[in-house]
Amino acid sequence: MKWLKNCYYLILLVTVGIVYLSTVDRWKVYAQVIEQVKEFCLGDVEQENQKKNADDSGPGQDVVEPGDIADGSGNLASAAFGTADDGQGQNMADAENGQGQDVANTGAGTAEGAGAEEQPITRPTEPGAPLEPAVPTEPGAPLEPAVPTEPGVPPDPGTPTEPVFVTVEDEYFADAVFIGDSRTVGMCEYGGLEEISTFYASTGLTVYKIFDAAIVEVPGQKKKITIEEALEENSFAKIYLMIGINEMGVGTVETFTEKYREVVEHLQELQPDAIIYIQGIIKVTTERSDQGDYINNEGIEARNLELEKLADNRSIFYLDVNPLICDETGGLVDSYTFDGVHLKAKYIQIWKDYLKENAVQINFS
Repeated sequence: MKWLKNCYYLILLVTVGIVYLSTVDRWKVYAQVIEQVKEFCLGDVEQENQKKNADDSGPGQDVVEPGDIADGSGNLASAAFGTADDGQGQNMADAENGQGQDVANTGAGTAEGAGAEEQPITRPTEPGAPLEPAVPTEPGAPLEPAVPTEPGVPPDPGTPTEPVFVTVEDEYFADAVFIGDSRTVGMCEYGGLEEISTFYASTGLTVYKIFDAAIVEVPGQKKKITIEEALEENSFAKIYLMIGINEMGVGTVETFTEKYREVVEHLQELQPDAIIYIQGIIKVTTERSDQGDYINNEGIEARNLELEKLADNRSIFYLDVNPLICDETGGLVDSYTFDGVHLKAKYIQIWKDYLKENAVQINFS
């Protein structure tokens, strides 16, 4: 024990140094020197241990190399070291996480068995802030594709909404054709639309002969063609139909209505894109209606009720100017007519204004 007393201060100094290096400095000062000594003295043993551990870990397992630790910046640094307390050599790997230092011990200079829990990789953050675990992603996982759009494809115009009636100017009738009997002839001559619109009208025209009578003049020629032939050669966006007064003494309300329906359907075939306006038959004066012949307001009203039913309010619409030109007795105002049947020229303007104030407009949503 004498030698122990002589070396007391030396032993105390060495002990203090070992405690300091173990608890405070953690041997970082001598890490490089120890590593070199270790490689020089235990190089062959270390290689054999690594090979043995690699075989034990099985295929696909990662082998922890001695000295691989994560420093505070997230980079790997070689700072592992070992001690020979019991002759077997125990290595220590340090992993810093910014909040303190966690020591991962691996027995006999190797990583623990293949079943060791894998620590998440961290990414650097602000100095002094704790490291956050990296968000794991699945290798090869595709990104969500953006919704493709086809350049040059026009947007869907939408679906037509409920048609509405609006007020228009005379230009609205530029692509319209007026078809009818002597009442429509009066509109052509005195309505101010003869230079704007097209008129296929003739005195005495009936629903039964509408497509057979050659009444349409051909520009530059003396011959005339039928309304059907004219509609086959020309296109219109609106068709105004006023016919029925000459059919009052022919057939019944039912036969008249059925024939009228056939006319409308054929007009749709000839002009599929046109809006068809069915106009109620204009009444006669009460005095003319009371004469007792086939022309009477009772028969006109019965036919108009059936004509209104032909409208689908999508492409076929019903218009009736009678409330604006009839008196309290239900007949045509006496002063508006010269013969009890036809409107005077200046009162045709009431009819025209009514058509302008009841033009259909179809919107798209």
